[in-house]
Amino acid sequence: MHLTPDEDPRLSFTVAADANGILPDRMIAAMAKAGLILPAYDFVESQIQPASLDLRLGDIAYRVRASFLPGPGATVAERIDELKLHEFSLADGAVLETNCVYIVPLLESLALPPEIVAAANPKSSTGRLDVFTRVIADGTRRFDMIGAGYHGPLYAEISPKTFPVLVSEGSRLSQVRFRTGDAILNIDELEALHATERLVDLDDADLTGGVAVSVDLSGEKANGFVGYRAKRHTGVVDVDRRSGYAVEDFWEPISARPDGSLILDPGEFYILGRVGIARIDEAGVLALEPRLALLGAVVDVALGQEQRLRRLAILRAQGAGMDQSGFGTVLRGGRRGLRHRTSSA
Repeated sequence: MHLTPDEDPRLSFTVAADANGILPDRMIAAMAKAGLILPAYDFVESQIQPASLDLRLGDIAYRVRASFLPGPGATVAERIDELKLHEFSLADGAVLETNCVYIVPLLESLALPPEIVAAANPKSSTGRLDVFTRVIADGTRRFDMIGAGYHGPLYAEISPKTFPVLVSEGSRLSQVRFRTGDAILNIDELEALHATERLVDLDDADLTGGVAVSVDLSGEKANGFVGYRAKRHTGVVDVDRRSGYAVEDFWEPISARPDGSLILDPGEFYILGRVGIARIDEAGVLALEPRLALLGAVVDVALGQEQRLRRLAILRAQGAGMDQSGFGTVLRGGRRGLRHRTSSA
């Protein structure tokens, strides 16, 4: 039976056959109106970002024995039943302890059309707190990836690594981007975009396989200051509380060394100043998924006893936080932070 758009609102949402890129905010809103994104409650203010949608935690959390993927033919709910240790409500808030693994159903589910895929990543504020989180969907073999045509619920896996955190129903730790077509530029296309848009303010920008970010270890622009190292044994951090904590209660400042290097201790969490980031305009975000979009990132490097970073060391982004379209347009070349977590080899 053929349905008209009035009878089936999903038929009212279309993308051009030759479209390539990440869908912007107006198309995300249109997807929700057409029933392709199914929130349990209406979206809240600022939930739709310029090129992504924030995902909200539901009202219940499960502590599980280990991280998992459901795999083909299985649901996340089935795996939770097999692996859960206990469950608790998030309606009035609850503390998630460090190095424990939790699964939380999200308030948003999807009914994707066959031409759209989705990719999730932690929000940059989640990365700054060193909260490891990723999104799981039914039947998947990969974290944070939701295939074209997926119809079903979404879940967040959460494991705080440094600070215990307080979360509640509606807390936003992850975001999802929607993509159609082939949205990754090759090296020639990336260099051409850099020539016109000046993606990074470095004369010797490294664009191999994406945009490499540089860490400023000189301290020359910050009175000898290069970043922070997280303290151990701190109080609880409420993820929904903004600008409500004293920096010194959670972070130790790091001063520049005379030789411009920095020794990173295994298992410690750092926030370091980065240099050279210029801007990502809307066209850049639409064209470059995922590498250019993931400029603010948690970088996890396997270490032996120590790692020494040299001045303006190059680190590869591979984890959390997406600089949205339009970032840096005013503060061109502005200084931003790079989260860096070390781990034992």
